[in-house]
Amino acid sequence: MERSLVLVKPDAVQRGLTGKIISRLESKGLKIVAMKMLHLDKRLARRHYAIHRGKAFFDDLVSFITSSPLVAIVFEGKNAVDIIRQMMGATDPTKASSGTIRGDFGIDIGHNLIHGSDSLENAAKEIDLFFSAKEIFEYDRDLDGWIY
Repeated sequence: MERSLVLVKPDAVQRGLTGKIISRLESKGLKIVAMKMLHLDKRLARRHYAIHRGKAFFDDLVSFITSSPLVAIVFEGKNAVDIIRQMMGATDPTKASSGTIRGDFGIDIGHNLIHGSDSLENAAKEIDLFFSAKEIFEYDRDLDGWIY
């Protein structure tokens, strides 16, 4: 099974969309194995978005992600990374398809509600930034037999 980090970003938390976003991902069959609410500091935000360092929008991105609490979640499931990416929709909500999280709830590219790991390699790195091994749970769900 794959694991992926999802961040329900500050705009989604402020707009009361956290539950709807989590519910959509769980309804697809993905399993939560770790979750917490936190207020990112600039140091962690810079590490998380290090790939964008040097780009014109980097400082705005760090300011936004540290502006209010967010919810960090590790989801597990078959093809979790790709499924989450598809369910999120295009980064720019104005270009995201209806039926995706960003297409249905997003307003603009600077406030696009959700982050999901873009590869298994990055998922592992991102999960390690936000969670210790003790915070990630291994468990079976009765419904997993129906999903897989």
